[in-house]
Amino acid sequence: MADTVQFDLVSPERKLASVVATEVQIPGADGDLTAMAGHEPTILSLRPGFLTVNGPAGEEQFVVTGGFAELSANTISVLAETALPTGEVTPEIIADLVAAASKTHDASSPEVQQQTQKVLADLMQIAETLGVSV
Repeated sequence: MADTVQFDLVSPERKLASVVATEVQIPGADGDLTAMAGHEPTILSLRPGFLTVNGPAGEEQFVVTGGFAELSANTISVLAETALPTGEVTPEIIADLVAAASKTHDASSPEVQQQTQKVLADLMQIAETLGVSV
C-alpha cells in the first residue's frame, strides 16, 4: 500500500486513532494542509478546527483545539491539546472551550489577545459548523 500512511492521533486523555490513511486534512496554524504518502518531513502547529482522516475504511472526523503534527513520507502523528470525534462534541464542551479561551483572552496582554481572538473565532466556527449555539 504505497499510497497510504500510518496515522496516529493522541491527546493527553487518550489515543483517538491509529489507522492506515490515504490522506489527512489538518487545521494548521498557518493554514489547512492535506498530508498524503510521500510528504516531506514537516512539523506544524495546529489551530482549533476539524481534522479529517480518509482511508480504506472511510472518513473519520475529529475536532482538535491545538497541538502539533509531525509528517513524514509514511507516517502522520498528531499530538493534540484536546481532540474528540465530532460525534462526541456537545454544546457544553464547546461552551467550556469558548469560556476558557475568553478567560485567557481577557487576562492577556494586547499581543496575546490578538492570538486568542483567532482561537475564539476558530472555536465559534466549529460551533457553527456543528450547529451548536454558544
